[in-house]
Amino acid sequence: MTQDDPLRKKADELAHKYIITDGHVDLPYRLKVQNFKLEKEYIGIPIETDKGDFDYKRAKKGGLDAPFMSIYIPARYQVDGGAKELADSLIDMVEYIAQENSDYFQVAKSPGDVKNIFKAGKIALPMGMENGAPVENDLAMVPYFKKRGISYITLTHSKDNKICDSSYDTTGTHGGLSDYGYQVIAEMQKVGIMIDISHVSDNTFHQVIDNVNVPVIASHSSARKFTPGFERNMGDDMIKRMKDNGGVIMVNFGSSFLDGEVRKMQDEQRAQLFAMMQEKGVERGTPEGDALIEEFRKNNPRLYADVEKVADHIDHIVSLSGVEQVGFGSDYDGVGDSLPTGLKDVSTYPNLIYVLLKRGYTESDIEKMCSGNLFRVWSKVLDHARRSVKTRG
Repeated sequence: MTQDDPLRKKADELAHKYIITDGHVDLPYRLKVQNFKLEKEYIGIPIETDKGDFDYKRAKKGGLDAPFMSIYIPARYQVDGGAKELADSLIDMVEYIAQENSDYFQVAKSPGDVKNIFKAGKIALPMGMENGAPVENDLAMVPYFKKRGISYITLTHSKDNKICDSSYDTTGTHGGLSDYGYQVIAEMQKVGIMIDISHVSDNTFHQVIDNVNVPVIASHSSARKFTPGFERNMGDDMIKRMKDNGGVIMVNFGSSFLDGEVRKMQDEQRAQLFAMMQEKGVERGTPEGDALIEEFRKNNPRLYADVEKVADHIDHIVSLSGVEQVGFGSDYDGVGDSLPTGLKDVSTYPNLIYVLLKRGYTESDIEKMCSGNLFRVWSKVLDHARRSVKTRG
């Protein structure tokens, strides 16, 4: 692949011609963890930085126009409390970024907002809440977070919550959706928040599909065919049901989501490292522990999937349900050092478009994957909510 390859030039052209949406970018929580505060020194961080996977300049280089800012609520907040407060603080952060850098960013709450912001040459910042923990105890929180700008809610995260069961949890607390969970998805449809089925258990997924009047999204999930036994990804039966529902699967870029062999090797290396640290009595975050980790990584380099593997997942989804069911949901800033070769940060979307063009996808197909499919779902969810208001009126 050379820079003078006509197809590569075409890929870069399309990346900037079409609006690119990304279903999941974990910038807010990454900044929260790094202890940046809402003060003047914070302002420049999202414009240009060598930290993380996202900033304005890299996004513009890659053609990214509308990254969904993940309002991520770790599962521990379901036990310890404070989920609503954390969600509000992360939403405040996104609003702050947009207000203080208004030449670069603007909060978006609809496809129309995104299109207008794109025309203005800025990057749109729609928001999605990852984990429904902040609405677990009070249905009034659904319209509250809608007003605050939340456009989708991932029903749960790594543990079963009061809404539903998680793909990462083996407890099976509710056997899928809880009674309260059915009320939550009904309220989400009523107010116009997209239902995100990434992270949910298989039972939860099927029960959601059985009980909705709108298409749903998987904001950052891939195909289980390539990662056997990894329930966090979507099985073939689920992918087919997404076609019937009219929803969109936004493919996750994390190597462990893309390649079962890479995932197995990473698990083995993690176990070896943990055993070595236990044997030597050292911990991560100490000089001795960090030195051991550095030496281990040097002698045991990590394996990565590549951009071609992302295209394999897209091919598989298309083969089962059609090009109308595909989007991008990178999980940038959320999967750590596991991004595939060729897609290491938000500047690299043209690499994926290049591979898709090589595989015969048309410009119309590319536009659908970049944003058309998501816009269709998002618009239908908002339209359904407007009709609900008229009906109630």
